[in-house]
Amino acid sequence: MIVAIDGPAGSGKSTVALALARRLGFLHLDTGAMYRALTWLAQRNGVELEDGGALARLAREHPVSFGSDGRVEIDGEDVSAQIRDAEIDRLVPVVARHPEVREVMRVRQRSLGGVGDAVIEGRDIGTVVAPDAEVKIFLVADESERARRRTTDRPGVRPETLAHDLRRRDERDAVHTQPAADAVVLDTTGLDVEDVVARIAALVREVQGDTAR
Repeated sequence: MIVAIDGPAGSGKSTVALALARRLGFLHLDTGAMYRALTWLAQRNGVELEDGGALARLAREHPVSFGSDGRVEIDGEDVSAQIRDAEIDRLVPVVARHPEVREVMRVRQRSLGGVGDAVIEGRDIGTVVAPDAEVKIFLVADESERARRRTTDRPGVRPETLAHDLRRRDERDAVHTQPAADAVVLDTTGLDVEDVVARIAALVREVQGDTAR
């Protein structure tokens, strides 16, 4: 079974997807981390971020993997901490907008998600990466709440800077951040992680029950 979780930055995707995967015993696949890892690798290797073809080749030659404990790895190197840097936040939309990069990443994402039960999170999972996912969730939250969460995740970065970056990312990602027609939309504003996870887990159990009949 695949559970697809989509939504804009700060909607709670990563936190909810990780907690849900742990509860269900599913693989957790953070597609956003894959683009972050590629951005970090391009910076380290001096690859021009405007060169979509070069970035796509880099992604094919150095595929991103996930450790059993959620580590993000490239060529066996744990880059989980490096890819959360504020500079990567700023640059990753430039990398992710290249169609050739997204195609390479989608192939990799489908490969990783096809090995068993998985919770896959991102921005076009239910519509493009895994359109046949049995459960599709689209998370939303008020802009002020999303900005607050980003501030918590990025200590040391000014709140107004994060709010500005959030609005810019929303504009850039709009084409890739739309709910699938059959997605369940959940507003996470005012809800704690456990509430959201419990609601999605109930949907998964419902679908599993229908499948078993």
